[in-house]
Amino acid sequence: MTGRSLSCSPEGIQKAKRALICYSLTQKVLADELEVTRQPIGKFFTGKPVDRNLFIQICDRLDLEWEEIVAEPASEPEVNQDNSIDIDAIVQGVREKIKPIIQQRCGTMRVLDMTKPIGLNDIYTSVNILEKITGRQRLGIDELLQQYRSQDLDLIGLNRITEKRVPGLEAVEKCSKLMILGKPGAGKTTFLKYLAIQCLGGEFQPERVPIFVTLKNFAEAANKPGLLQYITEEIINPICSIRDVVTYGKALILLDGLDEVREEDSDRILKEIREFSDRFPNNQFVMTCRIAAREYTFEKFTEVEVADFDDDQISNFTNNWFKDKAVKPETFIKRLKENNRIKQLAASPLLLTLLCLAFEESGDFPANRSELYKEGLDALLKKWDAKRGIQRDQIYKKLSVQRKEDLLSKIALTTFEVSEYFFKQKVAEQYITKYIRNLPGANTDEEALQLDSEQALRSIEHHHGLVVARAKRIYSFSHLTFHEYFTAREFVVVRQSSEEALQNLVSHITEKRWREVFLLAVGMSPSADRLLLFIKEKIDFIVADDQRLQQFLVWVREKSLSVNFPYKPAAVRAFYLSFDQSLLFSLDFDLSLSLDFDLSLSLDFDLSLSLSRSLDLSRSFDLSLDLFLFRTLNLDLSRTVDLDLSLDLSRSLDSELKNLLQKLREQLPSRQNRKEYQKWWLANWKAWCEELREVMIKYRNIGHDWQFSNEQKELLQQYYDANKLLVDCLNSDCYVSREVRQQIEDTLLLPIAEIKQRQQQS
Repeated sequence: MTGRSLSCSPEGIQKAKRALICYSLTQKVLADELEVTRQPIGKFFTGKPVDRNLFIQICDRLDLEWEEIVAEPASEPEVNQDNSIDIDAIVQGVREKIKPIIQQRCGTMRVLDMTKPIGLNDIYTSVNILEKITGRQRLGIDELLQQYRSQDLDLIGLNRITEKRVPGLEAVEKCSKLMILGKPGAGKTTFLKYLAIQCLGGEFQPERVPIFVTLKNFAEAANKPGLLQYITEEIINPICSIRDVVTYGKALILLDGLDEVREEDSDRILKEIREFSDRFPNNQFVMTCRIAAREYTFEKFTEVEVADFDDDQISNFTNNWFKDKAVKPETFIKRLKENNRIKQLAASPLLLTLLCLAFEESGDFPANRSELYKEGLDALLKKWDAKRGIQRDQIYKKLSVQRKEDLLSKIALTTFEVSEYFFKQKVAEQYITKYIRNLPGANTDEEALQLDSEQALRSIEHHHGLVVARAKRIYSFSHLTFHEYFTAREFVVVRQSSEEALQNLVSHITEKRWREVFLLAVGMSPSADRLLLFIKEKIDFIVADDQRLQQFLVWVREKSLSVNFPYKPAAVRAFYLSFDQSLLFSLDFDLSLSLDFDLSLSLDFDLSLSLSRSLDLSRSFDLSLDLFLFRTLNLDLSRTVDLDLSLDLSRSLDSELKNLLQKLREQLPSRQNRKEYQKWWLANWKAWCEELREVMIKYRNIGHDWQFSNEQKELLQQYYDANKLLVDCLNSDCYVSREVRQQIEDTLLLPIAEIKQRQQQS
């Protein structure tokens, strides 16, 4: 009599029909009065099970005692001679019968643009659990920044390394009632499916029967059945003993996607779950829900959070994905390590799947990263819910996908400009209020607007996971990658690359943390010509007003023109800029320290795909010699080069220069006696280096002591880094006209006077 579904006995049906006639009612009128459809009323009068509450309402309306007309409950399970039920035998029988049903529902997965389902066991990667919910920590912004900076600020968006992780299966074993929270695409549903398959295979709780319930389907089932009725009649209908399994506490009840239940069904489903779990407390319950989805209370459920994938999990998933495919997992992992921003996204199982799909197509990530990020955002903003037919609440739903992106772009730029990687809830709500108040049909009442903003922020978090809580009332973008992407989008898409917007962006060219924003902005621009020209102009004026630095650039140009080379002038200018820049910053170094010249700095200035990616010095004697002499001034005391004139390049040396170098070599003591060797260097290295410098200046025009101030050194470093960023932008697969590309290449690293002269001539 305590079940959630009741049915009329044959005698009760007759009494009910007489009462219907007595009150001059029809089944349709009765349905209208009770505000239900005709179908459950028809079931009542034919003896079929209906919801317990509705059964009692019908009886009350007909002035009948429901206990007098209800059918007797189903017969009890068979008992042994000692009056004890053999529940273990029933469980094993049900497990065998339920196996094909669970295999069909849980044995495969298919997400995003997969062309076909994939076996769960073929791809599954073990889940880790955080026992403390990230967004409920009582931490301040300063504490969060300190914790992330102790690792890497680029890792904003990932669970901190210090947080304790527990294997998913262990967490389930510890709690009989577990609520698993997680961001969209964190792998919650996959984990529940894995539990069901493991249970059936005897690897996990083999004494139980797994029952997988998609809560959205349950909530929208016809006639609004109770959970037990739904399980026994609609999920596992052919297996009559399933009711016994639940009654005797031998079920593993897996309730998936509480956040996917429609708002109008929410209260009923929450009440149903509470009552069901209280009525059958000996079963194992595991439920999933997105973080911040709803205000609810399940007092007897322990709440935990799905952790982001760590490096080992990413590797395991990748090995499974690319197994027996043309693309090797090692290649994917290598490229992932080389792209830190992309690697951030791999911490999400959903986005890792997207990365694998993209990589599988071409064997690499797109050169234009903005396209890859856009695809990831589309997955979170549109595809993930749409492909599963999920509708969310109304306030945030009023915003189209473009409006949502515009809102996130405004929040991103506003916070990024002031280095607010973390921002308070009230601040985020103010940004949202400012945006939505201008939308058609928006509330004009300030209090209503505030409530809408609160709900919109919560919706942004649980719908798409693009903005998430890091502590109580403190938020950030889910990944620094997305923060940077939306910041770039505000300039290019929302503000439509207006001159004011682009000049605002370009004003940050010397700030290293804006590097990715620039790369993304040129990548998402339909044409990057104007932006690149603004960048070039801004870079040139970094050192335009400093005469000493302009003289240095004149020397760089003259030196580049004085050598024979098979490369473009800009590439050789880059070589000498980085070459002598490293030299001038190291002339006062302690010779016990080594400074290895890294040619990759200059190689990054390869301005066309046709230019060789390696500067083969053996093909250019002049460059080889300059590098050789340069390294002589940058020696580790224990690894001093003896100016070995047997080098091939010495054959082409001017005889006078050759003699001078020979004399310098002869001054060096033997290295066999290390102590004497070191003693000589400590006493003579300055004078010896000055002699070498004079030789270098006279014969090679290198080694000048520019005597730059610290401020000038800083400006030159900014100039160098900004030019490197400009070239990276040119090589980032952005769309730029041939004319603009050539103009930038021709004037790269030239003194301002010559640039202006060329502009006047063009």
